[in-house]
Amino acid sequence: MINSAIITSTLETVSERCADPKGRIFARLYALDAKFEPLFVMDTDGGVRGSMLETSLNCMIGVAEGQSETPRLLIEAARMIHDGYGLTPAEVDLMFVAMRDVFREIMADDWTGQVDAEWTALLAELAAIGAEA
Repeated sequence: MINSAIITSTLETVSERCADPKGRIFARLYALDAKFEPLFVMDTDGGVRGSMLETSLNCMIGVAEGQSETPRLLIEAARMIHDGYGLTPAEVDLMFVAMRDVFREIMADDWTGQVDAEWTALLAELAAIGAEA
């Protein structure tokens, strides 16, 4: 069971330290896999990336809290939609990895072993969504 309080606390600390981590997150995503950058060539105002980040955050929080199936369904739908862009489920999960990596950088020394363990558990849970289908 994921400790949602630790996930939420991490996100609160990140938001206090970095008003808009979007640029850093997408730079990290592109560094993880260069095939992502051309997919956003028409997103000249950053709206698509902003929406994608917001949806990803909401899904992460929702899965961590475990109070609704909606975040899981949204992730499954995203996997199907992104298949049309030639992305595998593991490649779709790189968005969550990029977010975690940037959050860890922003948290610096406040990213403890316990925080890391909860984020590792959350990313594993996210990756498992839809795997049984």
